[in-house]
Amino acid sequence: MVVDDSAVIRGFLTRYLEEDGTIKVVATASNGLMALRSLETAKPEVVVLDIEMPVMDGMTALPKILEADPQVKVVMASTLTRKNAEVSLRALQMGAADYVPKPETTRAVNANIDFRQELVEKVKVYAAARRRTRREDMPGGKVPGGVPSLREGATKAPAPRARANYTVVARRSEEAAPKPVRMAAPNGERQIVLRPPSKSKPDILVIGSSTGGPQALIKLIGGIKDAVKHTPILVVQHMPATFTSILADHLGRASSLPSSEAQDGEPLLPGHIYVAPGDYHMTVRREGARTVLALDQNPQENFCRPAVDPMFRSVAGIYGARALAVVLTGMGHDGLRGARDLVGSGATLVAQDEASSVVWGMPGAVATAGLCSAVVPLSDMAGVIVKSLGGGL
Repeated sequence: MVVDDSAVIRGFLTRYLEEDGTIKVVATASNGLMALRSLETAKPEVVVLDIEMPVMDGMTALPKILEADPQVKVVMASTLTRKNAEVSLRALQMGAADYVPKPETTRAVNANIDFRQELVEKVKVYAAARRRTRREDMPGGKVPGGVPSLREGATKAPAPRARANYTVVARRSEEAAPKPVRMAAPNGERQIVLRPPSKSKPDILVIGSSTGGPQALIKLIGGIKDAVKHTPILVVQHMPATFTSILADHLGRASSLPSSEAQDGEPLLPGHIYVAPGDYHMTVRREGARTVLALDQNPQENFCRPAVDPMFRSVAGIYGARALAVVLTGMGHDGLRGARDLVGSGATLVAQDEASSVVWGMPGAVATAGLCSAVVPLSDMAGVIVKSLGGGL
C-alpha cells in the first residue's frame, strides 16, 4: 500500500514498485485515515507511509496501522530535512520497520534512480521478513538476502538469493590446522565454524550495520552502556547525511553517554559514541601519542559511503588484537574485507545471527567466512560484548 497526499507521488511510487515485476500495489491512499479504512480489505504486506499528510498524518496513523495488523511492515517515506529525520527515527522506535529518504521535489522523485532502487529493495526485504514470520514463501520460493545494497551508486538490481539455514557447530582451537574440522549438522544445514577470541582486553568497540540497523543499534547500545564507559565506540550505519546526526542523538539518549557525529581530527575519548557522518568514510589514525578520527570522501565501497570496510581496516592497523568488532543486520557484504584484516591482526569479531537479523547479508558474510568468535541473537549481543570488554569471551 502506498500512502501519500500527492497523487503525482503516489503514481510515481506505484509505477516504480510494479515495474519490478514481483511487487503488486494493492491499494493507495491520500492520508492515514484512508489507509486504515483500506487496510483490512487490501491486506498489504508492506505500507509505504508519508509523514506529512492532511486529515491524519503518518505518525498518527503508524500505531493505528500496527494495532490493526501487527505483522504489517511500515516503511516511512520522508524528505531529507532534520525535522523529518528526527521523526523517521522516532517512528522506528514506535514500530516502523524502516524509512526511505524521499527527494524534496516531485521532479527529483521522478529523476532519482537511487531513491527508486532503495524503495524497491526495502519493500522486498520487509515483504520477505513478514513472510518468514508467517512461514510463507516468496515468489519462486526465494527471498532477498545477502545481496549488495543499491541505495548509493549501483545501476542494476541483483537477483535475489535463496535464504539458507546455518548452524554454529564448533569453535576452532588455536592449535587447529588451517582447514577447520566440521561436525555434522541437523537437517542439512550449512555450518559456521567459530574462531578463538583475542586474549587481549579490547580498547575499542567498532560496530557496522545497515538495513534494520538503527533499531538494533539503539537496543544494543542501551544494553552495554554501563560496560563501555572506558571504551570509545565507533559506529558506521549506512545512512544519508542529516539522518546520522539524529541517530547519534538517539544513541546518546539510549545510553546516557556522550554521542555525536564524528569530526575530522578529534581525539578518541573513552565512553564516547562516534557515528560516521552520512557521505563520509570514518577511519582512525595516529597523531603522535593520540588516536584521532579521520573523515574522507574517497570513492564508495560496496556502494556505500560511509562504509564499514574502511573503518575496520584502519582499526586493524592501530589496535590489532585490542579491538572488538560487531557486525549487525544489513544487506550486502560491507565489512567482510575489513573483518579479514581485523581478524588477521588478532581482533575479536561478533556477528548478529540470521534469525534476529532483518537481512543477514553483512553479518552472514563474516559468519560464514569463519571470521567470528560468536554469532548470537541481538537479544544476547549485549551480554557477549560486556563479557568481551571485561577480558574474556
